[in-house]
Amino acid sequence: MTDFNRMPGTSLGKSHAPIDTRRRRVLAALGAIPLAAGLATLLALPRSARAATTGTVVEGRDGWLYPGWESLTDDATDACLKNVDLIYNAAQKLAARKILCLVAIAPLKARPCAANLPAGVTLSVAMQKRFAAMHAHGNAIGLPIIDSEAALAALDPDVESFVRADYHWSGHSAEAVAARVAARIAEAGPLPGTAGTGAKLGAWTEEVHYGDLADLLALQQKKEIGKDHFIVRAVAQQNALLDSGPDVVQVVGNSMVQPYLGFTQKLSNALDRPVGLTWTFGDTGPWKTLLNYLEGPAFKSHPPHAVVWQFNEGQMMNGPAAAGQWDAPSVMAEDAWLARVEKAVGAAGA
Repeated sequence: MTDFNRMPGTSLGKSHAPIDTRRRRVLAALGAIPLAAGLATLLALPRSARAATTGTVVEGRDGWLYPGWESLTDDATDACLKNVDLIYNAAQKLAARKILCLVAIAPLKARPCAANLPAGVTLSVAMQKRFAAMHAHGNAIGLPIIDSEAALAALDPDVESFVRADYHWSGHSAEAVAARVAARIAEAGPLPGTAGTGAKLGAWTEEVHYGDLADLLALQQKKEIGKDHFIVRAVAQQNALLDSGPDVVQVVGNSMVQPYLGFTQKLSNALDRPVGLTWTFGDTGPWKTLLNYLEGPAFKSHPPHAVVWQFNEGQMMNGPAAAGQWDAPSVMAEDAWLARVEKAVGAAGA
């Protein structure tokens, strides 16, 4: 198989451009915390769960796999809310340029898929409340945070919200959250650009291969877990109007919004406008990924109407200065990070 549609850290431009449909997710895209920390998390699990782990993978019921580096008990809510405030500060700088900033947080896999966790393993009471706390705090201070947990809960019961032996949410989940993002952007007022320039969605199709969490297992255990059925969109034929103008909305995030899973394509289709994408591997982190876009040529030449900034819940407690969580070039003091955001946004308006 080939790698992702585009190299990480680059803008996709028109997210609906037809590219090779044979893609592969790699664990580097997940932004997994260091192995030692992951093992510490596993040792904090109940004995029944530890018995079902290999390395940093937790095996649940019916062959479901979960990332062991994402704690199910240490909620770190205070740190998460502090970072929501930091995101709001950056969003205010965009708002000063009349650019709307919306936040989409991919929930922990264990949140919508709790029924398949190992016997005796549950989210702590504080963890059960954390996602709602971030959502409520963001909306209270004026930062639009999309209720992706509700979006996943509203999926058809026959549709999986996450891929069984993979870290990522499913194509259906990506589209459900994107649809809510589109509705929120539409509520904010008329869109610039030309109608008819949005992405066309292809038919749902099925690809069978190993999930990225399964790839972490020993060969025999991997074979026992087996391959997964990835339900994704086929690439649709686009019309000639797609190159008629700049991207109206820019998505910035990690592998949850990679083209393979269809988040950006669905957003473009729902808005009927071109949507761009800048995504990086998870260990780059959301803070540096935003800078990659804001300091790049696309933002300077054509600032968008809105920025959709995507995070993973399991990383929300880690700010820009979280050494050991992001790769070394991505780590910086909060003040330095915010100053770079301000400079980039101001420079684009000069």
